[in-house]
Amino acid sequence: MTAVTEQGRDHGQGPEREDTARTPGDDGRRWDDGLIARRAAGSVKEGAGAGQAPQDEPDVQGPQVEAYGPPGSPLRPRLDALRELVGLSRARLDGDTLAEAGRVLDEASARQRLSSRHTVVAVAGATGSGKSTLFNTLAGVQISDTGLRRPTTSAPIACSWTDGAAGLLDRLAIPGRLRRRPVQGGTAADEALQGLVLVDLPDHDSAATGHREQVDRVLALVDAVIWVVDPEKYADAALHERYLRPLAGHAEVSFVVLNQIDRLSAEAADLVLDDLRRLLDEDGMAVGEHGEPGATVMSLSALTGAGVGDLRELLGRFVQDRTAAARRLSADVDAAAARLRPVYVAEGRPGLGERTREEFTDRLAEAVGAATAGQAAEREWRRNAGRACGTPWLRLWRWYESTRQLGGLDLMAQVLAPPEEELTARQRVEQAVRKLADDAVDGLPAPWAQAVREAAVNGAKGLPEALDELSRNAHNGAGRGRGATAAAADPDGRGTATGRGRRGSATAGRGSAPAAGTPGGRGGRPPRPAWWPAAVLAQASMTLLQIFGGLWLLGQIVGVLEPGLLTPALLMLAGVVGGPLVEWSCAAAARGPSRRYGQEAERRLREAAAGCGRARVLDPVAAELARYREVRERYVAVTEFSTTGG
Repeated sequence: MTAVTEQGRDHGQGPEREDTARTPGDDGRRWDDGLIARRAAGSVKEGAGAGQAPQDEPDVQGPQVEAYGPPGSPLRPRLDALRELVGLSRARLDGDTLAEAGRVLDEASARQRLSSRHTVVAVAGATGSGKSTLFNTLAGVQISDTGLRRPTTSAPIACSWTDGAAGLLDRLAIPGRLRRRPVQGGTAADEALQGLVLVDLPDHDSAATGHREQVDRVLALVDAVIWVVDPEKYADAALHERYLRPLAGHAEVSFVVLNQIDRLSAEAADLVLDDLRRLLDEDGMAVGEHGEPGATVMSLSALTGAGVGDLRELLGRFVQDRTAAARRLSADVDAAAARLRPVYVAEGRPGLGERTREEFTDRLAEAVGAATAGQAAEREWRRNAGRACGTPWLRLWRWYESTRQLGGLDLMAQVLAPPEEELTARQRVEQAVRKLADDAVDGLPAPWAQAVREAAVNGAKGLPEALDELSRNAHNGAGRGRGATAAAADPDGRGTATGRGRRGSATAGRGSAPAAGTPGGRGGRPPRPAWWPAAVLAQASMTLLQIFGGLWLLGQIVGVLEPGLLTPALLMLAGVVGGPLVEWSCAAAARGPSRRYGQEAERRLREAAAGCGRARVLDPVAAELARYREVRERYVAVTEFSTTGG
């Protein structure tokens, strides 16, 4: 190694610490050269005061510049949103999907704890591109080996322009023996580079696998990269496909330098530089020209020094800006967000619309037989009206017909029908849940669509049985009040409790209303209208007239009463004609109430089925969709201030 005589530093090969003590009488800079520096500092301390041990100074002195940029920078809220996004998604996404986002958060946290006054810039290039020569030229001293032997750089070598970068270099795993200091002449360009930490990397196309692994590891940790290309390999597919294209979003912290222009004519150098810009544009890397943000593309010759001064000046402004770390982290967040886009961005507007909810309710009502129950309730109402207002002779005939129809065939049909009906109802419920899930996940990313489907399927377990219980209660006409319907709608206690502003069952909030299918009456019997007693009294009067007229005629026939057929015949005729007339009038008057009674029974059973489906299926599905919307909002916050448009 060549000694750095301009600064009075002798570069040793021992382990280096950048927080060694100062020597008295220097200009405020610490002499940092590993073991030799510590021995020199120790001898000075012994001369200053016997028995006083040297004390290390902290890595960072003076006020710190925020590594995430100035106050109000969008990077910090983006990182917070990304952290919340990862936390909310761990239960729905696998670890491999969230691995890159987790790595970005870890690296951001690690970079925040280290020096913000330093900018770590890596010099990367292919074999023979002259990157080590450029590294030595910028440092002003022979630090990295150059020559015809390939590869010449086997491990990263660092050069720090100022003290306090030990933590950053420890993070890069660069040992103390590979940490150097540059030659500084006190010029304005040297002053601008204060805070620069330059790292020379092994060849990214090296035949040694370990060299390539070191390049990939360090490139993920530095604040910026100088890509050194030469006229022969500037279009190498390995460079563009493996590095420049994947890192296209890091354009603002990238320098692409065409080296060895001393081998080309001025016209040829311009042509190669233009072609390099074209390739970068095809890679998707923005080129910063005319004040626009993007990668810095320039040409130089590290061997002759042509253009090196321009690069040094650009690096000086870049380092003094103190925003490289924030830009790099922001680009990393953009890249992580772009990878996560397929699992967070939906195609369309998935969710549970009113139409989807109504269709689900209709299918459950069909499965539970709400319409059939309403028709049965209507027929029951008319049957009760017929019993109360019909003639006794007709009621006797109907009773006789009903007893005669009871036989083995009806009993067999009654036994065999329920399993078939139960199977049909179960299929309808499964179809309703499947259709609901399909509508809810339409356009939803695959992981969240799977979560919604699982919520629907898990919630549907036991739903057919609960609906069967509702149907049995309706058909049996069990007037057990609100608790019967609520228990059938939510036997596991998963519904929303009444009194919280929502109905946990179909009949919550209706006082002590009868069960589904029995909207009124006592003991499961339909309610009677106000005109019902008058109709019963009229029918009883018609029956009495028939009996009275018949007894009168019978008395005349046996000779007990005086003959006179007209009056008893008229009385008997009035009873015979009036009875059916009263029954017909009651049947006509019962059509409206019976229809309303059936509709009310259907509505109650429909609401009970809807409440059951809501508690078991709709609410869990809606909760999953709400969770997706929450993480979607976090994702939007991550990408809201994207610097790459990702």
